[in-house]
Amino acid sequence: MIKTIDWGEGKIRIIDQTQLPAKLVYRDLSTLKQVGEAISSLKVRGAPAIGLAAALGVALQMNSSPAKNYLAFKKEVKKAIKYLSARRPTAINLFWGLERMQKVLDKNRGLAIPELKKILLKEALLAVKEDDEICRKIGRHGASLVKSGCNILTHCNAGGLATGGFGTALGVIFTAFEKGKRFQVYVDETRPLLQGARLTTWELKRYKIETTLICDNMAGFLMKQKKINIVIVGADRIASNGDTANKIGTYSLAILARAHQIPFYVAAPFSTFDLKIKNGEKIPIEERKGSEVTQPFAVRIAPAGIKVYNPAFDVTPASLITGIITEKGIIRPPLKKNIQQLLA
Repeated sequence: MIKTIDWGEGKIRIIDQTQLPAKLVYRDLSTLKQVGEAISSLKVRGAPAIGLAAALGVALQMNSSPAKNYLAFKKEVKKAIKYLSARRPTAINLFWGLERMQKVLDKNRGLAIPELKKILLKEALLAVKEDDEICRKIGRHGASLVKSGCNILTHCNAGGLATGGFGTALGVIFTAFEKGKRFQVYVDETRPLLQGARLTTWELKRYKIETTLICDNMAGFLMKQKKINIVIVGADRIASNGDTANKIGTYSLAILARAHQIPFYVAAPFSTFDLKIKNGEKIPIEERKGSEVTQPFAVRIAPAGIKVYNPAFDVTPASLITGIITEKGIIRPPLKKNIQQLLA
């Protein structure tokens, strides 16, 4: 297990994921602005990890607050939440982390300011601790789906780097491996920022799991060759009907999996569900700058001035999902009905 995000000496410590796999670099974040920049620039990324960074970011900001009374303190908290909530729009865990901090503040409004500061930090650290427990439960529930000798396909990075340290989709794979099962994992490179190639292969290699990297456009051919037995991906937001937003390219994999009769699973904690949204059409999709496509890692691969469309996520309809692996078990179709029952 790796420690993706931590707290020490009044600072947030993260793994700078833009430096992987070449270097394992830790960054200390000492200001709210640094936390926001780390989220926006993908130094810290993955829905659960973003939520944890946001919660710790609020605690960090308020730790040095000069506020003398509750109303002034609450105003500063709201300002910090507003700033962080604008960093990335798709991952619901970001808003979950911020709402969690707001709720604990409201619940303890009668306390003195020094106590409020301690409670905010305690709540953020509790979220980090709970994340590990939740991911391991997801891993245990999902491990039964992985058979020895099978070939798994995953997309982007839903491992320890995307959470507090263990992972959702990769947490399933890690748990199955720890149980003695042996299999092969195929990893999509995940254009344009290559999270699969840079991050997922790095994590799987550390676990000594047999791993093969492929280009995104090779998945269909592997399925036709019967080299894929199961697809397991993460999620950034799941609507109340089961429609799932995840890294761009996930929808294509789901269509390919259905065409080849391959089970397609999503692994995500309850904090990734957005029951206020009826379906995937309501999920906001982040669009990132075109230079990520034309000049990835500062290397130009397309003519200057070419128009670019760069959505960071797409939405997979619930009808294409075999099941959603959560900390309370695997939700199977009909997803809308069973999501409501399990999350009630």
